Amino acid sequence: MSKYWFKAKKYRWGWYPATKEGWAAVVIFILLTILSGFVAAVIAKTEDEFAIIYTGIVFVLSIVLVYISYKKGEKPGWKWREDHAK
Repeated sequence: MSKYWFKAKKYRWGWYPATKEGWAAVVIFILLTILSGFVAAVIAKTEDEFAIIYTGIVFVLSIVLVYISYKKGEKPGWKWREDHAK
């Protein structure tokens, strides 16, 4: 079993779930994103308030998912292409 929840993509600029824990984190993120739409609809009085609240919640959830991916996954190398001129 892998020690990482998330594996680095080919060019190491992002992650994909590699274990059950990684997939669980992604599913929970999706469910919380959907639930936050309902919460924002109850709290907001206008469409503008809904957009602001919902965008804020989704932004925070996204930052949390990236943080979990960084801590529980392979570290990104931020390398965009292979250097073939050796």
